[in-house]
Amino acid sequence: MLKFLKSGFYTTLQDFGRFGYRNIGVPVSGVMDEVSVKKANVLLENREEDAVLEITMTGPTLLFESPTYICLSGAHMSPTLNNEPIENYKVIKVESGDILSYGKLESGFRAYLAVKGGFRGNRILGSHSQYYPVTPKKCFKDADEVPYSPIKHYESIISELKLEDHLKKLNVDVFKGPEFSILTDAHLELLFSKVFTISKENNRMAYQLTEEIGTHSHSIVTSGTLPGTVQLTPAGRLIILMKDGQTTGGYPRVLQLSDKSISILAQKKFGDMVSFKLV
Repeated sequence: MLKFLKSGFYTTLQDFGRFGYRNIGVPVSGVMDEVSVKKANVLLENREEDAVLEITMTGPTLLFESPTYICLSGAHMSPTLNNEPIENYKVIKVESGDILSYGKLESGFRAYLAVKGGFRGNRILGSHSQYYPVTPKKCFKDADEVPYSPIKHYESIISELKLEDHLKKLNVDVFKGPEFSILTDAHLELLFSKVFTISKENNRMAYQLTEEIGTHSHSIVTSGTLPGTVQLTPAGRLIILMKDGQTTGGYPRVLQLSDKSISILAQKKFGDMVSFKLV
């Protein structure tokens, strides 16, 4: 078992999400930054969709009750194992009684902890991903536990990765959304020339951007949305749906983020900047 001595700001169990239930209003959920999670699971020779801990802004303090191997990825949160600094994207052996802690957030916003074989939470509708009310809890609290299979000996084929850092990227690739044609020349000029600021309204459901691109009076019949759908409100504000986002919406869907762009955006926090590149 992995025991939460301190839970951190918002720590959840996530895999790649639950599919086939959007018709009854169940979001996909799953990890916000797939790029980081895939790399961690590759290093541990896990399946890329094996469940990990997603750690937001402030990290937890964790007690390992049996030996295993771990890999950290995503945001840099000054992690330590038994008070000794450790690095992201390295396979690290932990013993029974070891304590993993996190410190200052240095870059990014969401960090990930993967264990050899993946974490073993309850699977609901085909996924381990926490999303209340589909799952009993929305996130972990102090003294909670999550199981994993003990591993005493493991020799990794690749022990470390040097990666292109997507945490600091400004540009995100987008495709035209279903209602892209409603945008005027003035909208388009602002949309693709402006640098936008992440507002305080940002979470696993959606990111809102502070700057506006101009009003409009177009309405649509409530229609399907996806993670990465960019909606334009009548006031001209942009809302980007994320992994726990609603499955339908009534605002025009003007853009759609690529999967990698969702990962880039997931590492942004209040006050960070982003710009759009049409592909």
